[in-house]
Amino acid sequence: MANEKQPTTIKKYANRRLYHTGTSTYVTLEDLAKMVRAGDDFLVYDAKTGEDITRSVLTQIIFEEESKVGQQNLLPVTFLRQLIRFYGDSLQALVPSYLEFSIENLAKDQAKFREQLSKTFGPAAAFQALQDQARANMTVFQEALRMFVPFTPGGDPQSPAPSDAELTELKRQVTDMQARLDKLANKP
Repeated sequence: MANEKQPTTIKKYANRRLYHTGTSTYVTLEDLAKMVRAGDDFLVYDAKTGEDITRSVLTQIIFEEESKVGQQNLLPVTFLRQLIRFYGDSLQALVPSYLEFSIENLAKDQAKFREQLSKTFGPAAAFQALQDQARANMTVFQEALRMFVPFTPGGDPQSPAPSDAELTELKRQVTDMQARLDKLANKP
């Protein structure tokens, strides 16, 4: 463990400039993206408060990468919407572990995927292989989820989840009930 390299410290100043303390130079988000690709770890701190802002800076890098013209986006809109839906959901705490697990497996199997795809079908097979891996990951996630949520709304662990129509009806009923409560609360 003594041989492990400590993450580089980056300080972000009020003028939005990023300062690499290891090289005593200012760096850009693109420089930080290159460091990530090279496998270099860093932590970003607000120079004034000392707050760790690494997550927001990494998010900025992703935003910049996604907004580059002419580049295929890595994050589909449907994925982004689903991710947003998890905020505030009872499963929110499980999502980071699932995403870490999935991306670690993808990275681990990346070389194997490339080799198999180039031997068989070329670039079109890459999409199918990634979909297959995503399905396998989702199956593992669902199995893990069953450990945390052993009973479905019907009380039977084998009963299916409510349909979209049932959920829509429940949401409508809750909205109606809330409107009635609001109306009752506002009566003199």
